[in-house]
Amino acid sequence: METMQKSVLAIILGGGQGSRLSPLTENRSKPAVPIAGKYRLVDIPISNCINSNINRMFVLTQFNSASLNQHIKNTYHFSHFSSAFVDILAAEQTPDNPTWFQGTADAVRQCMPHFNSHDYDYALILSGDQLYQMDFNEMITAHRESGATISIATLPVDAKDAPEFGILKTDSDNFITSFIEKPSPNLLPQWESEVSEEMRAKGKNYLASMGIYIFNRELLNELMYQTETKDFGKEIIPQAIGKQKILSYQYEGYWTDIGNIDSFFEANLGLTDDIPKFNLFDNSSKIYTRARVLPPSKITGSSTIDKSIIAEGCIINGVSIKHSVVGIRSRIGKDSTITNSYLMGNDYYQNLEEIHINNIKKLINIGIGERCVLNNTIVDKNCRIGNDVKLIGGKHLENKNTELYTIKDGIIVVKKGAILSNGFEVV
Repeated sequence: METMQKSVLAIILGGGQGSRLSPLTENRSKPAVPIAGKYRLVDIPISNCINSNINRMFVLTQFNSASLNQHIKNTYHFSHFSSAFVDILAAEQTPDNPTWFQGTADAVRQCMPHFNSHDYDYALILSGDQLYQMDFNEMITAHRESGATISIATLPVDAKDAPEFGILKTDSDNFITSFIEKPSPNLLPQWESEVSEEMRAKGKNYLASMGIYIFNRELLNELMYQTETKDFGKEIIPQAIGKQKILSYQYEGYWTDIGNIDSFFEANLGLTDDIPKFNLFDNSSKIYTRARVLPPSKITGSSTIDKSIIAEGCIINGVSIKHSVVGIRSRIGKDSTITNSYLMGNDYYQNLEEIHINNIKKLINIGIGERCVLNNTIVDKNCRIGNDVKLIGGKHLENKNTELYTIKDGIIVVKKGAILSNGFEVV
């Protein structure tokens, strides 16, 4: 198994500008967005690779990459005697190519000289903004044994979700015979595929592309150097059908695409379920991230916490927290109520002297103040929220963007580093 994985090179696509995840992507790239209170999105595909013994990874990015660079530099250290690495490849201008990345395939094309300086037989191409736990060994084995030149991970979906995906049809050997991008509902009956009995019982009769690909090295070089296509999902895969042996590898576990604020919010709050679909407590599928030296969280006063995740290093004083994720170094003042919310936490602590001076000057400290009420809210990092602040999200709120916060689909997103004065309200 180890020998086989040495023949695999992982390429993690950092995505474009990430405008659908704005304002979380105003100051950082999409893979650097914090999830679950202590991780970054990019930790998910990297951890899946490490758990699959794939230890040579490139992360491709071009927008707001500083925090992503810093996170990867501070997190993924391997033995000096190992060939393992996680390297960032940002878009760069060269004499041969003065342009930025124009799409997923164009990003890979521009970075091919870096990939080809390594020995590999298969390129595993992943997205940097998906939440899932997957052992790539089985997919790689299926690819190799089938004689495929391309493999695509596919997910059974129902008729409600199918129009949001690229939908595939396969033959009896699981090779893909046709593809349609985001089919209209009236076309769906002719796009049903063979799925397991369990999936069929759930009405999941359509195979959706997960945006996870395996390419043979020789074919990847041929496609990258002989065509000018810019995108895998829209151009390269559809154009290869009928010309290449493209295997559908069916995956039936939890998977979600963190494409917008709504899906991001739902995925994070879903982690608070009694038995979450994405299991952070699985010994065989650990999620790796930066090893911080933080104290345990301290909870004082008559605090009540229910169905919530509290990261390390928090100071919580006499509050009520329900169905929420509280990120690292969060500070929440007494008599505050946090419901259905995600607090990303803070990058540093204020010392006691600074807090004392701020109190004298009536300046707002980092964290959530006293007697605050937050519901259906995301609070980005390093925010200063005063006392008696009310942020009550819900469908009654119209979409809106201000200097301090954004409202999308009823979810209030307090921007990174925002300062909300005492008594501030969005209700």
